[in-house]
Amino acid sequence: MNITKKTWMLLLAGMFVMSCSGKEPQTPNKTVKNMKAIHLTKAEFLTKVANYETNPKEWKYLGDKPALIDFYADWCGPCKALAPVLEDLAAEYEGQVYIYKINTENEQELAALFGIRSIPSLLFVPMDGQPQMAVGALPKADLKKGIDSILLKK
Repeated sequence: MNITKKTWMLLLAGMFVMSCSGKEPQTPNKTVKNMKAIHLTKAEFLTKVANYETNPKEWKYLGDKPALIDFYADWCGPCKALAPVLEDLAAEYEGQVYIYKINTENEQELAALFGIRSIPSLLFVPMDGQPQMAVGALPKADLKKGIDSILLKK
């Protein structure tokens, strides 16, 4: 009887430790998307989006997938409201579209280059053709429409 009591106590202790570990239980068939919006500096913009220093007169997109670029600032309320929507879209369109973020306070040259006067401003960058700008915290449905029609040509 003493061995059974010990075994029972060990089993209960093990269950307690597992339930209090703070980790989510692992599900083998669960698909987790963890693609996030990518913050860009000027140097990264020049290598991943367009090098306007070597090619100032012509737009030439350097990416291997279309992109949506969010020009934002940390102090901007509508920008903060838009951020989780862009994170959702980054996960939803993982492998199809890049979602980039450019902090206009830190990257003033990029903001000036694109004539950013109001934030958030969103630049839709297709693989071919000219980028298109949208201003304001657009609803997720409108962003998806823009991604599908402008970037993915659906």
